[in-house]
Order: sequence, then structure tokens, then C-alpha cells
Amino acid sequence: MHNSKLFPPYPLGVTAANSSFPDLWRAALAQGPSRPFLTYYDDHTGERVELSYATTDNWVAKTANLIQDELALAPGEEIAVLLPTHWQTPIWLLACWIAGVAASVGEDPAAVERAAAVVAGPDRLDDALACRGERIALALRPLGAPFQQVPAGFTDYAAVAPAQPDSFAAYTPVGPDVPALIADGKTWTQAELARDAVEAAARWNLGPGSRVLAGCGFASRPEIRAALTSELAAGASLVLCRNVDPARLPGRMAAEKVNARVTSLGQGGGGAGGTAEGTLGVLSVD
Repeated sequence: MHNSKLFPPYPLGVTAANSSFPDLWRAALAQGPSRPFLTYYDDHTGERVELSYATTDNWVAKTANLIQDELALAPGEEIAVLLPTHWQTPIWLLACWIAGVAASVGEDPAAVERAAAVVAGPDRLDDALACRGERIALALRPLGAPFQQVPAGFTDYAAVAPAQPDSFAAYTPVGPDVPALIADGKTWTQAELARDAVEAAARWNLGPGSRVLAGCGFASRPEIRAALTSELAAGASLVLCRNVDPARLPGRMAAEKVNARVTSLGQGGGGAGGTAEGTLGVLSVD
């Protein structure tokens, strides 16, 4: 991996006192918008999706505009994100943070009930009905296709997102103390999320040349740190796999030039990388 190119030590003047997640996203984009950000595989459907940083930024902007204008959410409000291992899940998490809205993840029914809005995949629609605010459903079909029949009580993301603007400007600047993530019974502010991402990237020797393989979801803080925010802090890229066929992994890792992998650090995998919030992390591979 390319530790020598890691952002020093906080990108774009990010510090413990003034950081927000949009700072990290702008720094990652500045490394080169055409670089790959996310390559997604689903071994059940045969789907492969590749998003550059620029394409991801376009999706994030459209989704953040949807959050800000269509859902009319302001910084500090909360969206329950009930999405699986899928390329659209990081899009929603990033859009929430760019818009200054807190994303709550996990299995807590109370989070859905209190959220101002919910976004859910097909397997979590029943859970999402507990939200009294706006409900957005994602079909998670290949090529981002819409539902063949929109679930009652929901808006189809694929029907409303494409019409949103391709760039995003927050009406209210996103401050460092705004809540950004609610997971595992805790809340992290924008500053805490950004600082933690940079520190994790340094701890795991991630850099712009890192290609990280992950098969986890985004339902906990350790998963999000290992499979999203640390990569962004380093300007790295992610190979995200769902419904993994183990027989395909060696060839895929070689074809995608994977040089690091999300794994458990607490069971014979380099325990020094673990943290008090979990032992999931990123290790280099040969």
C-alpha cells in the first residue's frame, strides 16, 4: 500500500476542532475525480458496478439534494438507513453527511420510530413502516432499476433521484458539532467521524493506491470505519462484494488489484489494530 501518500495528518486543514465530513470528501475528490471509488459485485445476480469518484459525487449530490429539498431535512435531523451490503448504501451515508443529516444504522426499532425519514431496501420495508416521516424505498435491482410496483407508503428512490441537480450546496454550512452517525447506541459528530476516519487510515497504512476488498455491511460503526470512511480519508478505493462466492475471490482480487482486505483484527489477524469500538479493520494482502 502507499502510506507515503496518506493525507498529512489531516486533509485540507481538518483538525479535531473544525472538521466536518465534507472536508474529507472534497479532499478525496481532489486526488483525481476519474479514479475508481467503488467496484461492486453481487455473486447471486452476477452484477458488477464500477463508480469513479466523479460518478459517486454525482449520485451523492442528487441524493443530498433529495434529502435537503424533497425531504426538507435540516442539519441535525435524522434518517434511518436500512440498507444492506450494496453500492447504493455508501451513496446514502455520504449524502447524509454531506447534507449534515445524521444517519442511524443498525437494528434499533426506536431509531426508525424517531427518525424524520427512513430509507430502506426490499428486505427492511416492514421495519421502515414504523417511521412516521417520509419513507424512501430502494429496489436494489441491477443498473439501479426502479420497482416494478412501488410498495404502498413509500417513494421509489429510482423514480425521484435522477431529476435532482448534479451538484449540491448546503443551505446551512455543516459544522463540526453536528451529529453525523448514530450506531451501536452511540452518536458521532461530524468532527468525530472525520477525525476517526483519518486516524484509522493512518493506523491501517491506507493511501490513494489502496484497493480494499470488503464483504461486510454498513450496520455498525466498525463496519463503516473499515469499509468506507477510512478509505475516503486516504483517497483509496473499495471493492465491495455481496453474496460472496469464495471460489471467485482469488481471481477477483487479482483482477481488481486488491492489496488490502477488511477483516477481523481480533482473531489472529493483528490484534494491535483493534479498537475499543471493535476489532474489524483493514490489513494488507500479498
